[in-house]
Amino acid sequence: MANDEQQPRRRLGRGLSALLGGGSDNATPQPVADDRELRDVPLDQIDRNPFQPRQDFDDAALAELAVSIKQRGVLQPILVRTAGDRFQLIAGERRLLASKKAGVKTIPCRLLELEDHDVAEAALEENLKREDLNALEKAKAFHDYLGRFECSIEDLARRLGMKRASISNYIRLLDLPESVQSQLRDNSISFGHARALLSLPDELGQVALCEHIQAESLSVRATEKVIRELLKEAAEIIPFTGEKPASKSAGGSPASTPAASNHVRSLQEQLIRHLGSKVEIKLTDKESGRIVVHFSSSDEFERLIRRLRQAA
Repeated sequence: MANDEQQPRRRLGRGLSALLGGGSDNATPQPVADDRELRDVPLDQIDRNPFQPRQDFDDAALAELAVSIKQRGVLQPILVRTAGDRFQLIAGERRLLASKKAGVKTIPCRLLELEDHDVAEAALEENLKREDLNALEKAKAFHDYLGRFECSIEDLARRLGMKRASISNYIRLLDLPESVQSQLRDNSISFGHARALLSLPDELGQVALCEHIQAESLSVRATEKVIRELLKEAAEIIPFTGEKPASKSAGGSPASTPAASNHVRSLQEQLIRHLGSKVEIKLTDKESGRIVVHFSSSDEFERLIRRLRQAA
């Protein structure tokens, strides 16, 4: 009993991976050591997985799978859980949809008892494993999971066996303008193009360059080169050093910056401890100034944003 209680995540991770299988949706299943109940369930008693990140299913592929199911049946059971007097899908929606197209009345199901967060992970695992999700579906799925279950990116990455930076890069796609997201959703631009566009500081520039990428059929490398040139030109026009120009005194010489009081220095130290990053409070006069928070990578930026949102 103690052993079971110590390994709930491994049972989901390794066991679920085996249950999901690795090949096509209707490939011959491999033997799975599992004592969970296997039964035939009427299709009209199975509801969709509410955490399914995938929204688009290829009609031609579904029709092809339906023909296979008519000829050989469903060889790989779908995963379901009980939901009142009905069943709720965990994984295997393509097989479920294709079975409906094939006109069959029941489908083999393996009955599992999982919590909501496990069902959400199962849906992600199934689609990520087979690369069924487009970049925006992944971004939204990760974002929704973090918000719904109040989970950190580190925890989600560990549960899915992914790199933290990969999940962060997907989530950042949701910061792109809607028109750019639409082009990414339609595969008019690639994930690499979208990541590069995030380097531009304003939405107008992102939209304009997105249109240029399509008009000129730019590769990701060519897009990155264009962005470097744009950023270089912007820096030459408006040099940015991170410092506000010093105000002039009546005699024309730079006015002296007010010295930070003990109270201000104490507040600065508190911010450093709370954020875990370099923080500077810079006074421009007795009643104004700015707080500068330093970061050295996109990962650290995402971490700081989460910490500030939590504080808010």
